[in-house]
Order: sequence, then structure tokens, then C-alpha cells
Amino acid sequence: MTTPLHLWRNARLVTLDGPRGWGLVEGGALLVGGDRLHWVGPMAELNRSGSAGPDIVAEHDLGGALVTPGLVDCHTHLVYGGQRAQEFEARLNGASYEDIAKAGGGIRSTMAATRAASGDELFASAAQRARGFMAEGVTTMEIKSGYGLNEADEARCLTVARRLGRELSLGVRTTSLGAHALPPEFEGRPDDYIAAVCRWLPAQQAAGLVDAVDAFCDRIGFTPAQTRRVFEAAQALGLPVKLHAEQLSDQQGAVLAAEFKALSCDHLEHLSPAGVQAMAAAGTVAVLLPGACYFLRDTTLPPVQALRDAGVPMAVASDHNPGSCPTGSLRLMLNMACTLFRLTPEEALRGATTVGALALGLHDRGVLRAGLRADFAVWDLSHPSELAYGFGGNPCRRVVAGGVER
Repeated sequence: MTTPLHLWRNARLVTLDGPRGWGLVEGGALLVGGDRLHWVGPMAELNRSGSAGPDIVAEHDLGGALVTPGLVDCHTHLVYGGQRAQEFEARLNGASYEDIAKAGGGIRSTMAATRAASGDELFASAAQRARGFMAEGVTTMEIKSGYGLNEADEARCLTVARRLGRELSLGVRTTSLGAHALPPEFEGRPDDYIAAVCRWLPAQQAAGLVDAVDAFCDRIGFTPAQTRRVFEAAQALGLPVKLHAEQLSDQQGAVLAAEFKALSCDHLEHLSPAGVQAMAAAGTVAVLLPGACYFLRDTTLPPVQALRDAGVPMAVASDHNPGSCPTGSLRLMLNMACTLFRLTPEEALRGATTVGALALGLHDRGVLRAGLRADFAVWDLSHPSELAYGFGGNPCRRVVAGGVER
């Protein structure tokens, strides 16, 4: 039986198909069948090829609008309880992020609110956040655990993340981040806590709750030796790893992560030349999180030029979380990546599409190309550079995810 096709025509396509350049197609068209792109290119070529035939069941005139791949947010902490506005005020009065964490605030504060919330409450708040991102063109999102910090609540947060993927028109990849912070019941016993985190992973995998494993390797997180134990446990299960690396200090976490062929290292403000070279050799993506730098008023920036020179792919993500980046806009992060980190607008958009997908181990999205997922966003803009140029407002007109308009 032939797949019914939908024709989306009269568009300015930003395909990003190829290693560089926008891949602009004027007078472009997309043929969508099921959840796949069947044809991408100029409408004139489609007519000549004869592919625009009787199998087309609906046509959509986009009126010359800009069309990009759906955005991919490859680093979020979307599922949690409560908020931490009081810490924002404390930082404005001189307290550092580390000071707050050591005083019992920070991640532990969110842990307490998360444990106290029901599963339905966690879902409702996370769904509200997710819909805000979706309205701005996000079609795929990574969601980490890390605010339960015990076996039951970590699994509960991952279950909520999976439910978001089922009930919203959103691709969701889940990451187990039990090694996010030390919970109070393990005070003074970090090695015992890491042993517990490693014990939780097989059950999370057996329940279908986890796509990757992450850890926070830093002065207020876990040591490289403890992180290695988590990675070894993940590797034994065939799960890929990611790492919160070199955010507050250089722990050589990126070198460690590269040893395990990590999908990505994220933050990287204090990344060393050795870390850059290790990531390049391993094919590990650098995930840049400009919103966290902005919110924490960090003046140490990731070594973007060194990453660029070494050929390390650079993704851009929101890092949505209640403590260091309570943003609701991935598009704003494109602007920040350019203004704060000096990415080009093309690098920023690729970072939130093609490279963002790569950071999640996904090769079926992030580009407008026949055979890939039909995930795309329609923008009331004339040129793709405007996606990073403007901030505030929402020029996203329509979103198609998996072939279905939201």
C-alpha cells in the first residue's frame, strides 16, 4: 500500500544538509509520508520528477516562510519540584553557586521539593515547561534525572520524562544523572553513594527508562575516580555516557569522558587543551550552555576557538534547570551563544539541530533530507541568521514533529 503524502510547498528551506552553509533552497517543498521526509528540494524539480502525483492527499502553502529542521535541545533538567528564586537573590547579594550548595541549598534544595511532589505534579509542571520549548520549534529534547537522588525517586523522574515523550508530540531522550549531588543520607560517604548509583542502573535499563548516563564531575560534584566507576557501570550495560565537565574547575573530566567515547561533554568553561584534543580524537560533542554562564555571571568562557580549530562539533542547549538556568527558550540560547561565546549564527543553529542530535546519538533528525524524520519548524523570518539575531517574542508559526503538525 502506498504511503499517503503531504506536500508542504512555497517555502524557503534551510536544510543544513552538508558540513557547512545554510543549505538554502528557494521555492522549496517537502513531501512527508508517515513520520519521514520523502522528498526535499525546489518545487520546480518535484514537478519535473513526477513525484508530486496522486499519492498527495493534502497540500500546505507556507507563503514563502522560512523552514528549518526542528530544534533539538540536548541538555535539560526538566523534571523537578519547586523553584530557587531565593538563591538568585542570594547570588546578587554576593553568595557564589558553590557557597549556596555547601550551605545545603542548590541541588539538595530541589531534591527535597522533588521528593515531596507526586508523579502527576512532576508531570504537570514539566509538561508546562516542555510546551513552552515546543512552541519555539523544539521537536526533540533530552531530559535528565538528578533531583531524586535515591533509587525510587530517580526512577520516578525518568518515568515522568518517558511519559512526556508519550503524551506530548515531542521526541524525548532520557539520561540517568544519579551522580548529580550527594544526598543528605549519604553525607560524608560519597563512595557509598556512587556504589548505590551504579546499582540502580540495571533496573533503570531493564524498565526502559534510560538512554544514556551522566555525572557531575567537579569540586562540588564527584571526583574523576568516582565518575569512572559510574562510567564503567554504564559501559557494562552498553549505555553511552555524557558528562557535566569542567564547569567550575578543570578536573580533566573531558579526558576521562573521551576515554569512554562519551557522546558529549557539557559546560566546559575550564576545559584544558588536553581535554580539547581528547574530545576531538574521541568524536565527543562539546555542548555549550551559555544560559548558565549568563545566569551565574561567569566570566570564564569555554575555549570556543580551540574547539573550532580542533574540529570538535559544538552543540547549543538550554540547560533548563531551577538553579543555574531557569530559561524557557532555546532560541534565546542561540543569541547568547553568539553574543557571549562568539559562535556564528550558522554554528548556533547547527548546534541546536544537527549537532544537538549528534550529542544524543541520533542520526535521523536535525537535517532536512529525504529519509530522515519529518521534524521541522516554520518561521515568520526571512533569513536563518535572524533566529540568533533576535531575542524576545516568538516568530515560530508552525511545527511538524514526526510528520504531524502540532
